[in-house]
Amino acid sequence: MNSLTFVKTLFYSQLFVTPPKPKGDFSGQTVVVTGANTGLGLEAVKHFIRLDASKVILAVRSAQKGDAAVSQVVEATQCDPSRLEAWQLDLSSFDSVKKFAIPRTQLDRLDAVVQNAGILTSEWTVTEGYETQITVDVISPLLLVFLLLPKLRESAQKTGLQGRISFVGSDLMYVSGLDEIEKPGNIFKNLSNKEETKIGDHYGMAKQLLHYGVRILAQMSPVTPESNVVINNHTPGACKSDIFRDDAGFALKVMMSIMVALVARTTEVGARTLVHAVEPQVGIESHEKFLMDCKIAM
Repeated sequence: MNSLTFVKTLFYSQLFVTPPKPKGDFSGQTVVVTGANTGLGLEAVKHFIRLDASKVILAVRSAQKGDAAVSQVVEATQCDPSRLEAWQLDLSSFDSVKKFAIPRTQLDRLDAVVQNAGILTSEWTVTEGYETQITVDVISPLLLVFLLLPKLRESAQKTGLQGRISFVGSDLMYVSGLDEIEKPGNIFKNLSNKEETKIGDHYGMAKQLLHYGVRILAQMSPVTPESNVVINNHTPGACKSDIFRDDAGFALKVMMSIMVALVARTTEVGARTLVHAVEPQVGIESHEKFLMDCKIAM
C-alpha cells in the first residue's frame, strides 16, 4: 500500500467507521489478555466481563499493577472479583514468558488469548540479545502463544467450542519499509545492530514482522478437529492510549499528539476490536488474516 492510499484508508477508518459494540457470548469461558492493566487491554477486560466470561486472566508486568487493574474492573463492572486473576508477565524476559505459560495446566479451560502488550520507543536498548521492541512486540508474543496453544487445543476438544487467538497489530505495517527486513541474514539480529538500523522505523517493522509471524504460526497450525483454534491479528486503529508512555522522541510525540486529538478513537471503542477478533463467532475465515474495523482486510 502506498503512502497516499494508506492515509486515505486511515482517515476514512478513523473518521467514518465506529467498531460495533461486541455482543459475543463468553459464558463459561476463560480469556487471557496481555497488557491488561491499562489502555486497550484494560477496556477489553471490562468488555469480556460484561459479556459473561467466567474467568479473565490479566497478564501484567507486576503484582501491584495487576491488583490495581482488578480493582478498577470490579469497580467499573461490579463483577465478582473471583472472575479476575492477575498473572505476572514481562515480555522483555523469555523466562517470564515461560513461567507465565506453566500454570496453564492448572486451568480447567482456556478459550481465547488476546496478545495486546507491546511498546513503542525511540530509545535504543537491547533485551534478550535483541532490540527491545523486537523482543517485546514480536518474539515474546509469538513464544507465549506457541506455549499456550496446546491448552487452547485441549479446551476446544473438551468443550466443542473453537479456540481463538488474536495479536494486536498495526496498520502502520502497510507503510513500513522493507529494506532492513530484506537484508540477508537473521532479520532479528540485523534489526538489533544499532549501527545499521533506524530505531524510529522499528515499531512499524515490528508490527509487520508480527504479521508475518502470525501467518506462519497459523499455517503451521491449520484449523482441524485436533487443532480447532483460529489465529489472527488485527488493528484497533489510532486510539487514545498510553502507547507513548515510553520515550518515543519529541517530534514523534508531537505529531502523534496532534493525530490523536484529531482522529483517535477512545480506548473503549478501540478495545471493541480486540474483543471482536476473539469472539466465538469470529469464524474460521479469519484464520491467518489481518482484521481492520472488525472486518478481514488482508
